[in-house]
Amino acid sequence: MSTNAPPIQRLISELAKLPGIGTRTAQRLAFHILRADDVDANGLADAIREVKERIGLCEECFNLADGPRCRICLDERRDTAILCVVEEPGDVIPIERTHEFPGRYHVLGGALSPIDGIDPDDLKITELYERVAHSEVKEVVLATNPTTTGEATALHIADGLRERSPAVTVTRLASGLPVGADLEYADEVTLSRALAGRRPA
Repeated sequence: MSTNAPPIQRLISELAKLPGIGTRTAQRLAFHILRADDVDANGLADAIREVKERIGLCEECFNLADGPRCRICLDERRDTAILCVVEEPGDVIPIERTHEFPGRYHVLGGALSPIDGIDPDDLKITELYERVAHSEVKEVVLATNPTTTGEATALHIADGLRERSPAVTVTRLASGLPVGADLEYADEVTLSRALAGRRPA
C-alpha cells in the first residue's frame, strides 16, 4: 500500500507511463512538480493540454502540425522533387539538424510488423504512392530505421515504388561505421554495410 496521498500517487503513476521513466524517476519528477511554484507547475499542465488540443498531423506529409500543413510543407524554398520517408515525426528532427536535406518528408506513422499486427494498410504507404504518382517527385529517400522492421518497410516501399513509379529514383540512407568508432567493437552487420557502401578515398 502506498504511503503517498492519492493525488500524488496518481501523478507518479501517470509519469511512470512515459517511455524511459521508471517508478523512482516518476516519483522524483512528481516531488519536483510539487516543489515548483504554481506558475511553473501550471505552465507544464497548460503546455501538455495545449499540445494535445492543437497539434495534429499535416494533411500532406503526416508530420506534426499546428494547422492543416506543417512548417516544412509550407516552406516554398524546399525542393519538392526529393522526398524523405521516415517512420515517425521524431525522425524528422535529426535529419533537419544536419542541414543537409533540402527536400520534403513523408511520415509513415510506424514500421511494418506483422507480429504486432501492423500491416501496410496501418501506415501511410498508400498515401506515399499517390503523392509520388501525382507530383514532381524524382527521388524518394528511404530513411526508415536500420532495424528488422525498418528494413522490411523500406524493401516493401521500394518494391511498390518501382512497380508504380518506375521513373522515380529510390535511394536508402547509407549506413556503416560511426565516426570515432574502433573496428574491433563493430558488429558484423555494421561492418558488412560499411564495406558494401565503400566509396573512393
